Amino acid sequence: MKVIIVGGVAGGASAAARLRRLDEKAEITVYERSGYVSYANCGLPYYIGGVITQKSELTLKTPESLKTRFDIDIKVRHEVTAIDAAKKTVTVRDIDGGRVFEDKYDKLVLSPGAKASLPPFPVPASDRIFTLRTVEDCFAIRGFIEEKQPKSAIVVGGGFIGLEMAENLIEAGIKTTVVELMPHLLKTFDTDMASMIHACFRKNGVELILGKGASAVKAERNSISLEIEGKELKADMLMFALGVTPDTDLAKKAGLALGAKGSILVNDRMETSARDVYAVGDAVEVRYLIAGNKALISLAGPANKQGRIAADNICGGSSRYPGSMGTSVVKIFDMTAASVGLTQEYAASLGFDSEAIIISAAAHASYYPGAKNMWIKAIFERGTNRILGAQIVGYDGVDKRIDVIATAMKCGMTMVDLKELELAYAPPYSSARDPVNVVGFIAENVATGKFKQFHAEDVDALPRDGSVTLLDARTPKEYGAGHIEGFINLQLDELRERHGELPAGKPLYVHCQSGLRSYIACRMLAQYGFECYNLAGGYGFYNSVKTEKLAAESSWPCGMEK
Repeated sequence: MKVIIVGGVAGGASAAARLRRLDEKAEITVYERSGYVSYANCGLPYYIGGVITQKSELTLKTPESLKTRFDIDIKVRHEVTAIDAAKKTVTVRDIDGGRVFEDKYDKLVLSPGAKASLPPFPVPASDRIFTLRTVEDCFAIRGFIEEKQPKSAIVVGGGFIGLEMAENLIEAGIKTTVVELMPHLLKTFDTDMASMIHACFRKNGVELILGKGASAVKAERNSISLEIEGKELKADMLMFALGVTPDTDLAKKAGLALGAKGSILVNDRMETSARDVYAVGDAVEVRYLIAGNKALISLAGPANKQGRIAADNICGGSSRYPGSMGTSVVKIFDMTAASVGLTQEYAASLGFDSEAIIISAAAHASYYPGAKNMWIKAIFERGTNRILGAQIVGYDGVDKRIDVIATAMKCGMTMVDLKELELAYAPPYSSARDPVNVVGFIAENVATGKFKQFHAEDVDALPRDGSVTLLDARTPKEYGAGHIEGFINLQLDELRERHGELPAGKPLYVHCQSGLRSYIACRMLAQYGFECYNLAGGYGFYNSVKTEKLAAESSWPCGMEK
């Protein structure tokens, strides 16, 4: 059996290695347009910033190592320019030698990936304007920085690559501005959670221009000028990080059926519309598991799995790709941001009736040195308690918690089921009640009506005319350091004796710093006949959303002082 794979990196390289493990006699050829067949795509920004110091560290496998270990014939700098599905041939151009030839296959795997998206306006040719998608792009950017020593940079786009590039440019000593058309960074986060990401970037010296789009770029001899709503922003270099577009020109010319945004349409066996032609990776349309809709999800994990599945099926297996939840994590200076599934804003646009649990919790036991906060927003469907998504911003342990929630989602657990998870505990690593368990406890209270919430976006609309009671259950010292207008202060530990001072028969909206004391207050006051609502996430989260300033990094039980 002759198998040709078009493109390497995550999907193509994974397919090639799996094919060899399943069929020692198969003839496997990989044609890769760039000079590198298997490299750490996600590590490219960190080479630019100097965290990864050696070029060789970016290369996972070389053509020589793949030939030696797997007997795979790797042809880098070879571009497949045409597919004849009827004749089962591909046309190949040797980029360096100029030779054009045909190669015949029994099975074909397309892993062309995606190309960096460009803005809708003309982009002039300039050695100061960059995109980042390939190893060659990475080397060009680092080479420019080393040679030209730029003092300032503009990054257009606030997705994963844009933020990783901004961080690494700052670490390289370059003043950096991020321009993002959306009102907040990272579309995989809701506006409220993104506020902490904004705060982290600003704290580390990144200027953010949000909710404004660029309309033109001009290249000058020693600088770049970007026009943003009639104003010019100048810098020594500019990078477009506008996401990616499926690289499907080859598939289009071959007449393959296409899906969302021009992607290659595949079934759950990774088969295209052409017989014996498979496709994997960033170029294919997948099923978004939570909502069931079609989507493009450009992540290395799904691409690796798809390559493996295609190889299984080529060798007579029956592997299926059920879809993706988009689980992701990104480093933002000394913090970490992770997400899975739907944002609450996206869930609403799809017609879901959702509720969100928001907590701040220590990554490990607060009495053990070094405890730092994380903020978790977990979204679930009212009525069914089905987990729709989660977002976490914090320091240590963020990746662990998002992986637990992602696993629970894949296994069909509800938000309430999270309370039953038996998770590893020792003071340096967690608490006896892990933050994921706490989310489950709160979800159960919400689902059973023991707990009613209001959210940061509801605060300004609360009446200040006396028709409701607004209560701050923190200490007078905390209240004096900053409070929400219209909220009276009566601390939790005095409420039992003084609840008679509160007007009867009026809804009561309560908050504390993190939501714990106000929850206790609500449970107490509900039993005295009050209709109570607790502020999700507490004053700390509310203040971070409103001011885009980070809440306290260190964690200590709510209301206690070190």
